[in-house]
Amino acid sequence: MTYRTRPAPELTVGDDNKQGWNQPAQRRHGFHNAHHMFRRSLSFRAGHQVVLDPAEDADLAGRPEVALLTGRSEFSALVVAQGDKVVLSRHAADFPEDQPHSIQSISKMLMHLVAGRMISEGQFDTTKPTEHYLPDIGSGYRGATVQDVLDMNVINHFSEDYYDPQADCYAEEEAMGWRLPPNGAPEPLLREFICGITGDDLHNPGPEIRYSSANTEVLTLICDQIAPGTLPDKLHQIVEAAGFAHPFHISTSRDAVPGFSGGGCLTVTDLARFGLLLARVAMGQETRVGNPAFTRATLTRPTRHMPAPRDHIRYSDHVMTDGRWIGHSGYGGQFLMVDLTTGTVCAYLSVIENASGFSHEYMAETIANLAALLPSAG
Repeated sequence: MTYRTRPAPELTVGDDNKQGWNQPAQRRHGFHNAHHMFRRSLSFRAGHQVVLDPAEDADLAGRPEVALLTGRSEFSALVVAQGDKVVLSRHAADFPEDQPHSIQSISKMLMHLVAGRMISEGQFDTTKPTEHYLPDIGSGYRGATVQDVLDMNVINHFSEDYYDPQADCYAEEEAMGWRLPPNGAPEPLLREFICGITGDDLHNPGPEIRYSSANTEVLTLICDQIAPGTLPDKLHQIVEAAGFAHPFHISTSRDAVPGFSGGGCLTVTDLARFGLLLARVAMGQETRVGNPAFTRATLTRPTRHMPAPRDHIRYSDHVMTDGRWIGHSGYGGQFLMVDLTTGTVCAYLSVIENASGFSHEYMAETIANLAALLPSAG
């Protein structure tokens, strides 16, 4: 008997070069169910959960910033946590507390922990050029140092302009298992995609970073090259240290490389638990993962800044920082903010439903309102 097949509609690319689950009309459902959409993923469950007791702060709940963040049509969830307490928890009507959500590039903070740990253990040297670890790397990274890759400080031909439907970051999704290649073409291996990126003069002459998810893929391949097959175990260690209450999901490429650049999915309270883990690492209270000195140094290292309107934020060792907090944004409308002065964490999830799935102004407004929720440093 001959069976009929058809391309999975959630993974099939439309005329706007976006797959079904990332179409504006389907994006909210897609981001709330991305762990079901990816072609492959890993799932991890913590053996022991970090207990966070509800202790709502009435003054915080009444702040106008909370009203703005939770009143948007894009809103999915907001959790503010301090120590072992959840001082604010809000969920949209269509987003229950146990629902995973795509966190997109917040996943890059996992690489901050992995790289920091491997650097502290002497497994790689950030002053080395990428080809020292990846001999087959192409001209897009050949000659760039690992430190430049960590700091988003490499100029090459890879484009991550979300407003351009033909940007290279969308082709990268084929290698990540987020979409099907066109016309029945084979799905590329992540390594062949990254090594195929080209460039000329990689030096960044200006004060702004050149944001590129391909940089995270390069770091992922370096870590996998140094310690083959160990990245899933490193993720498991992070999940254990964070004490997630629900499964953590992360997409993988066809060659089984985890999607540190944007493949993470978890609940908003577990995202807050991840932020609390980062705070504990920075304070030297967690020894199983990360590197305290590496994380604390992000606050003061002289690095390049983000483009306007977020030009008050620098990018350092795969995290964003304003000198007080570290954090990261995610395509589509997410942000995790970790205040290293008070240990307060703000985890925000939302889904932008415009054509591009992104807005610089929206993210700048989100960051400003989250920062306003942090307690006084004094």
